[in-house]
Amino acid sequence: MNDTPLVIGSHRLTSRLIVGTGKYASFDIMRAAHDASGAQMVTVAVRRVDLNDRSQQSLLGWIETDRYLILPNTAGCYTADDAIRAARLGRAAGFSNLVKLEVIGDEKTLMPDTEALIHATNVLVNEGFVVMPYTNDDVVVARKLQAAGAACVMPLAAPIGSGQGVLNPLTIRLLIESVSIPVIVDAGVGTASDAAIAMELGADGVLMNTGIAGAQDPVAMARAMRLAVEAGRLAYLAGRIPKKPYATASSPTTGVVSPPPHLSSGLPLPAGEREGVKG
Repeated sequence: MNDTPLVIGSHRLTSRLIVGTGKYASFDIMRAAHDASGAQMVTVAVRRVDLNDRSQQSLLGWIETDRYLILPNTAGCYTADDAIRAARLGRAAGFSNLVKLEVIGDEKTLMPDTEALIHATNVLVNEGFVVMPYTNDDVVVARKLQAAGAACVMPLAAPIGSGQGVLNPLTIRLLIESVSIPVIVDAGVGTASDAAIAMELGADGVLMNTGIAGAQDPVAMARAMRLAVEAGRLAYLAGRIPKKPYATASSPTTGVVSPPPHLSSGLPLPAGEREGVKG
């Protein structure tokens, strides 16, 4: 089945899976997982790496920049000003004008501060950034982010790193219907079925980090996530059957050969027929 690419700003991606770079046991495992995921975009926390160090001892030295589009993110920022500053640092370090914008409002739950998020989106869009904001699954906030010029919206499936999967499929579906920009489900994906569900709801993509990096076998999980995103997208495009309260026969009921009278009446077969002997 033919599909259109995922378009973020001027970038056209054939993979709808975006992966992270944190929490891996080693850079070797991270690179192998990236390869297995089939992703074309990987996200890097601006505040947690040395942006000028591209040696083999640094995170950036292990990312093939000719193969992957780097998405700087503002993880760890708790105010709009901090997030705006981090975005500017990422661009100044030579990355593109892409930014995954995070403004955290609560330290325990890591839920976004949506008021500050909308403000920071406005500022960065006016400075020429392609803003990909991490938000909650709120239809009204999604519309405001779209109005502010966001290139997409990235609602959480569940709290960051929780692995609980899509907790509110209805609100995710309503959010998808409410905006015309891409919707990329971000945070809370724990296993392949979670990713498939997000895509079956109509999401344009999925971003994940802990679900892969924290798995017992990150490379195998990365491949599983790749297949799940592809399967979920294909199922969405194919169009699922409607849910019904009662059974519907799989076989047609017209043109069915009638059973012999003794079967339709519930009577036992004649003795000769039970023994396979014709009279």
